[in-house]
Amino acid sequence: MAKAYEFLANGFEDIEALAPVDILRRGGVEVKTVSISDSLMVESANGVTVKADLLFDEIDDFSDADILMLPGGMPGAANLNLHEGLRKLLVEQNEKGKRLGAICAAPMVLGSVGVLKEKCATCYPGFEKRLTGAEHTGELCTIDGNITTGKGPAAAFLYGFAILEQLTSAATAQEVKDGMLVSELTKFQ
Repeated sequence: MAKAYEFLANGFEDIEALAPVDILRRGGVEVKTVSISDSLMVESANGVTVKADLLFDEIDDFSDADILMLPGGMPGAANLNLHEGLRKLLVEQNEKGKRLGAICAAPMVLGSVGVLKEKCATCYPGFEKRLTGAEHTGELCTIDGNITTGKGPAAAFLYGFAILEQLTSAATAQEVKDGMLVSELTKFQ
């Protein structure tokens, strides 16, 4: 079974954090949410408090991670970017060629640690200059090698399904889409 860790900081964007976790868990991926603060309780940018599964400082080893994920939101993404332990972990994950995911403002964290050099990436409008070394695509979801980035809240489903497909299979991702009635969304376009 694939394993994902998603890192939460106060000020995270609710949909960008929880939709991918839900999608991945429905697809059979083991997902652990990790608070980078000293409390399991983390407050979103919209005032919703969630309880993370783990505290960053209590985990000695993330080597079992198939992907490390960062939700956006402000000041959540900025708070993630200030956490030296997380920054080091992202670089190590990338050096091993293992997957990284970030959405909305959070790709700026990947840019600031240097893992976006010569990659294509997307982000929330206004954060393009923070994608240090990357070519900005403007797409809702961009996959370049081991890095998947999403544009913002509207991309949370696309981003989650892209990661699910990478960690499992196209068939599993389609099965979860069907179960969640994603095809029904086209009626509103």
